[in-house]
Amino acid sequence: MGLLSKIFKTEKEELVAKKLIGNQEIEGELEEVINPYTKKAHTKYVKCTPEDAVDALNIAKKAFKETKNSPLHQRIAWIEDVAKKLEDKKDEFAKYITLEVAKPISQAKIEVQRCIENLKICAAEGYHILGETIPTDATKSGAKTVSFYKRVPAGVVVAITPFNFPLNLVAHKIAPALIAGNSVVLKPTPEAPYTAYAFAKLFINSEYAIKDALSVVYGDADVGSTLVKSSIPRVISFTGSVPVGKIITQNAGIKKVALELGGNAATFVESTADLEWAAKRCAIGAFANSGQVCISLQRIYVDEKIYEEFAEKLGNEASKLKVGNPFEEDTFMGPLINEDAAIRAESWIQSAVKEGARIIAGGKREGNILEPTILADVTDDMKIICEEVFAPIVSLVKVKNYEEAVEKMNNSPYGLQYSIFTNRIDLTKRAIEDFEAGGVIINDIPTLRFDIQPYGGVKLSGIGREGPRYAIEEMTEIKTIIIR
Repeated sequence: MGLLSKIFKTEKEELVAKKLIGNQEIEGELEEVINPYTKKAHTKYVKCTPEDAVDALNIAKKAFKETKNSPLHQRIAWIEDVAKKLEDKKDEFAKYITLEVAKPISQAKIEVQRCIENLKICAAEGYHILGETIPTDATKSGAKTVSFYKRVPAGVVVAITPFNFPLNLVAHKIAPALIAGNSVVLKPTPEAPYTAYAFAKLFINSEYAIKDALSVVYGDADVGSTLVKSSIPRVISFTGSVPVGKIITQNAGIKKVALELGGNAATFVESTADLEWAAKRCAIGAFANSGQVCISLQRIYVDEKIYEEFAEKLGNEASKLKVGNPFEEDTFMGPLINEDAAIRAESWIQSAVKEGARIIAGGKREGNILEPTILADVTDDMKIICEEVFAPIVSLVKVKNYEEAVEKMNNSPYGLQYSIFTNRIDLTKRAIEDFEAGGVIINDIPTLRFDIQPYGGVKLSGIGREGPRYAIEEMTEIKTIIIR
């Protein structure tokens, strides 16, 4: 009996993500998706070409005539219905995630639950797509006018999503786009096409669905470039790397562009902090999803008075984490997405050690799996701390005080989320103002994110904000009306 038969209690041994050009499912030549842990193909997807991307855009353009005129109550019911359908299939979707990207099944279940909550929040935000009156009579020339503005759908939205949250990050894009009255072309990560396909089918098969409002195409740069360069989309929403984000901004032309890019999340552990709590949370923040999170904790600045004590506690917490088979419920950390990523991360560790860093936990690699690794005595000029590592590696840096910590934290081209562990209210207030980041967390890890919040960064970490309410704003236009 194969793995799929064991997991799904069925004899079916093939999960195929078909092209979705609007509501039409199209078969074709198949590409295999290799699971990072089993090294076997459990899902496949239909290869797409730039021509498929053009077809999807044209369908979306036609569908927008319907979506923009659809009643809001239908769109709210649509998103609510998808949330219910996903709730009914939540265990199945968690298995899809693990089958494709080898995220530990316990964390895959959390992602599905977050996605359900995300959809419900988005549906509720549909009631708050509001306009505002404008006091044009404040000027003499406007004395006999009445004015207001309303939010209207922007048009066709292109959504491009990554592998690390292959379900919830899709929801963060397509649900706000659809509830705002747009049509969507989704290009999910090639590492998890079936998860996205199965999710898209929930939208398409809903009784409240608008025909052809959602298309799904697969591929890499050629398909993505076709979508981005086309004159049809009005919005490009992308989550991924900084280099690709730069290419998108260069090629998109005059469009609304929302970019959720890289990060180099940092925290400061101050001498009055609860060290047990800080160590426990920092281990989770650094090693969850094998460090493959934009807000994965990568840099920990520690007051010199507690440096060695905290390092020991963090090492103890890391040693408690079970690493290995992602299909086992008690596994905390599985493999990196591919062996190239693991080899790259291992080389960065070796480079840091040559430059004077010391390994206090982990450091060893076996295939795609890299042990949770803690490096101490890391300095500002080491590559391991300057660039986004996207792996289960965290660096400890000794600092004299808060001022030094802030200077070092802000000395980064990234600025997604930062945090501080402290029991001093004065430093809490200062950190809120001093940290150059899109989000500041007090007494928890910078990896903390709630789907209802505005989420996004400054500097190279991106443009725009996600979270249902804020994504809706990114995907709508303001239309001003004046009545004389």
